[in-house]
Amino acid sequence: LGILESPDRDEWQQPERIMDALQIADGSRVADIGAGGGWFTIRLARRVGPNGRVYAEDIQTEMIDSIVRRVADQQLTNVTPILGTADDPNLPTQLHAVLMVDTYSQLRDPVDLLRHIATALAPNGLLGVVDFTKDGAGGPGPPLGERVDPEKVRRDAAKAGLVFRAHETFLRYQYLLIFSRSAAGRLAD
Repeated sequence: LGILESPDRDEWQQPERIMDALQIADGSRVADIGAGGGWFTIRLARRVGPNGRVYAEDIQTEMIDSIVRRVADQQLTNVTPILGTADDPNLPTQLHAVLMVDTYSQLRDPVDLLRHIATALAPNGLLGVVDFTKDGAGGPGPPLGERVDPEKVRRDAAKAGLVFRAHETFLRYQYLLIFSRSAAGRLAD
């Protein structure tokens, strides 16, 4: 967890800007795929407020336990931990946004997982994939050989029936790709 939660992560990952790009607001229903220890989950929970809901999904029970403890410590009542599988995150439907941060390179079958996410999105919902660039810009993250090219993510998403909406480049070490179920998603072009 120490590796996942460096003290300067807020500065280089810019969670507020990521949530803005995905139009996450008070009352939103969102999922955090591969939530780990809940670093982003907590920020999502604060953003959606008491009228929203965050589904914090991970496939490791240790991470789910960590999220449960963290949510209790923060006295947040709008987070539902979900133990998913490598193939199915077991998400509810009608989600306004799904966020997958620093997880893509660990997926066994990304297309199948993305199909499940597409099914969980509301008709105007958005998927955001945040991962580390392959350009060797330094900074945190896995070795360059383990990083996923954004074009591969785009191809996988297309196979899963998702529509590419935007490639945001405001992050120093990462990219943010945004997808929707259809071209009529909420993202302003």
